[in-house]
Amino acid sequence: MSSAPSAPSSPSSLAGRTVLVTGATSGIGHQTARLLAERGATVLVHGRTAEEAHAAVDRLVTLSDVPAERLCAYGADFTRLEEVELLAARVAAGHPRLDVLVNNAGMAAPERHTVTADGNEIAFQVNFLAHYLLTHLLEPALTTAPGGRVVNVSSSLHRTGSIQWSDPNRARRYSRLAAYAQSQLALTVFAADPRVTAVSVHPGICATSLLPLYAHEGVAPAEGAAHVVRLCDPAVEIVNGAYYDLDHRVSPAPGATEERTVKRLTKLADVLVGQTA
Repeated sequence: MSSAPSAPSSPSSLAGRTVLVTGATSGIGHQTARLLAERGATVLVHGRTAEEAHAAVDRLVTLSDVPAERLCAYGADFTRLEEVELLAARVAAGHPRLDVLVNNAGMAAPERHTVTADGNEIAFQVNFLAHYLLTHLLEPALTTAPGGRVVNVSSSLHRTGSIQWSDPNRARRYSRLAAYAQSQLALTVFAADPRVTAVSVHPGICATSLLPLYAHEGVAPAEGAAHVVRLCDPAVEIVNGAYYDLDHRVSPAPGATEERTVKRLTKLADVLVGQTA
């Protein structure tokens, strides 16, 4: 099914909106931050460290016409859930009303099985669990604003994935491609969580650090970012749990939006990020 028409391109069309973009120091995330800021949004630029985030802000100010006051830098290493919690606290304190959270930060699973200090397979934590926790902690700020939404930058490779419910860390049988696909499937399923209004999007095959997972050539990151930014616009109506391939709403992997799967993933994620009641 085709999605709604493209959002207005007026530079001021997102004025007054506040958007947090994770993984905004390079690739699609960096271009997403640029496009949002150029259209008037206040953009919270997240990087693995505060230094990387500030450097990204400096590049945006230097290479575009974005005023510095429209950009805020935040650092948090997603391989450490403690830093995700601190990030959420700092964002909520500085921006109690958050219009959009773009869960974009991502990494390719390493060749060798790697576990974080929190005890989770590293790609599953960085690509999904950290975003799950961040969204959970920022839920009050997101739900106070009309049109507040979450945009999960997922991947078409989620269709090849399966969630190993009894062994999500894939300790018994590890494959870097399977681990990456599992993380993207979880992120896609998470969009159907009823606690927030969320969608997921495959922004296309772009020339970023993740390109080797997909192909030898990709389009410019700005092209992928445009599909993400479109979904950040309140003028674009969305349905909770919807999955977009570029600008088109299509069905995600079978079962990705089933209530039973969403509940099962929520229960698993709550345990892994330490958010159990």
